[in-house]
Amino acid sequence: MTPTAELRSIQVGKPQTLGTDKPWTSGFLKETVAEPLWLGTTNLAGDGQADLEHHGGPHKAVCVYSAEHYPYWRDQLQLPELKAGDFGENFTIGELTEHDVCIGDTWSIGEAVVQVSQPRQPCWKLARRWDIKTLALQVQQTGYTGWYFRVLQEGQVQQGNPARLVDRQWPQWTIEAANQLMHHDKKNMTAAKDLMAVPSLSPSWQATLAKRVTKGKEPDTAKRLEG
Repeated sequence: MTPTAELRSIQVGKPQTLGTDKPWTSGFLKETVAEPLWLGTTNLAGDGQADLEHHGGPHKAVCVYSAEHYPYWRDQLQLPELKAGDFGENFTIGELTEHDVCIGDTWSIGEAVVQVSQPRQPCWKLARRWDIKTLALQVQQTGYTGWYFRVLQEGQVQQGNPARLVDRQWPQWTIEAANQLMHHDKKNMTAAKDLMAVPSLSPSWQATLAKRVTKGKEPDTAKRLEG
């Protein structure tokens, strides 16, 4: 049976400057939109990113998070008010987690066709938003990261649309498996070469894995996780 999920919620927002003592600018705070939205090749209508070096663009057009993780985080963080969009995602999807989604998967949602490009790598802005210094690291360690879509076919999308799997070519490379390799299983060069060779993997992840394989170099994650 073809896997099907539901687009539970869509969130968009433009960058805002937040805080007073140490101001920071982010597109993290997003509003839920019920009406249809145009999904283009680089982002949703009405959405924007403050840090275009690390967010947005064709390989990170849509940030996706699983609705199935919110009960865990409400309990873990003692934040019962957490709701869809509170991890800064554009799409909150039900019935799918990182265990169910693979690099290169092609999905149809509304009029659009999208493809999984890489796991999300949580950054310090998530921690700053909730005033929990270790939150980005917690998300990375659990593997409850979410993932990104690139857009293969533009079109209207709307909350409540089904998400249908159209094509899967690399079932061994779930988002879960990719996270495990990137953050925990760093000595497995055979797997790194295998994932690096997946043509649908984002160029940034390909480059990181190439440095691991050819030079034994790992990225400095402190700036991303701690700011």
